[in-house]
Amino acid sequence: MRGDALSGEDRELLAAAHAVRLHAHAPYSRFRVGAALRTAEGAVIVGCNVENVVLGETVCAEKSAIVGGVSQGHQRFQVVAIVTDHRPAASPCGSCRQMLFTWGVERVILANLSGEVEVWSLADLLPRSFVLELP
Repeated sequence: MRGDALSGEDRELLAAAHAVRLHAHAPYSRFRVGAALRTAEGAVIVGCNVENVVLGETVCAEKSAIVGGVSQGHQRFQVVAIVTDHRPAASPCGSCRQMLFTWGVERVILANLSGEVEVWSLADLLPRSFVLELP
């Protein structure tokens, strides 16, 4: 799907991801990422990547948004918008894909600062995702 075919809600989500990207703390990689999730109730939750000198302690923007949303009491998310300055628009890492799946995200909107927009189903980005049924 092209960017001009996005709904008003999708555009709102992209704008939120663009805005929060400016808060990213990426002094090592200089790869700033903003993410915005829409909850099942329609709320928008944002997150940005936060790097640490111990790179294994870095938090991805998508995880930042999910953790923030869960901390606010949300349990299900529908769509995520992710903005980077990478060409083509960068996709979430494998770990974030699994976490997005776990919390119910079905659609992923990828965008960059050049205006390129791609829309993917999470099933296409994460085929054969790991599922664990809890008792």
